[in-house]
Amino acid sequence: MMASMMLLIPLSLLMLGAAVWAFFWAVDRGQFEDLEQPSRLALEEDQLPTADAKIDPHPHS
Repeated sequence: MMASMMLLIPLSLLMLGAAVWAFFWAVDRGQFEDLEQPSRLALEEDQLPTADAKIDPHPHS
């Protein structure tokens, strides 16, 4: 039992350190700058193609 605790405690501290590092890395990269715009974009409707827009009959070729 004690041997497993000697392994699991440092492993959990290492994982905690990695999670804290990943959080601060994401904050430094601006991942949490604008939390409202993506939710608004999901609610907006796509614009319909105009008459002068060319439609490709074979989009995957």
